[in-house]
Amino acid sequence: MSAASLRARYMGDAVTTASPQRLLVMLYDRLALDLERAQSALAAGDREEAGAQLQHAQEIVLELLASLQVDAWEGGPRLAALYNWLVTELVTANVKGDANRVSSCRQVVEPLRDAWRQAAAAFTSA
Repeated sequence: MSAASLRARYMGDAVTTASPQRLLVMLYDRLALDLERAQSALAAGDREEAGAQLQHAQEIVLELLASLQVDAWEGGPRLAALYNWLVTELVTANVKGDANRVSSCRQVVEPLRDAWRQAAAAFTSA
């Protein structure tokens, strides 16, 4: 097996065996990475790469929105509204090549990622 296929297999196994809390953190980690890469690509003038990263980020946010149980807790509707805002911003950033919108999304996503990571760690240790 090649190194790439071994890595893909490992990642596939990591996803299929991860707890729901870990999966959420993994999604947020990748979302933050996509936004970072998109911002770098826009700064370098590579709209094609930025577009690919922003489209993947949109897919992640849509998955987060689809899996959100809005009625499960009082913050659910606000988080759903935030996810909808993110999708709109990501689409607009992609269409306009707007690095400032990507930066705004990062300013929202990165603290959320950190909060979910802390919550997952607290849940695991409890």
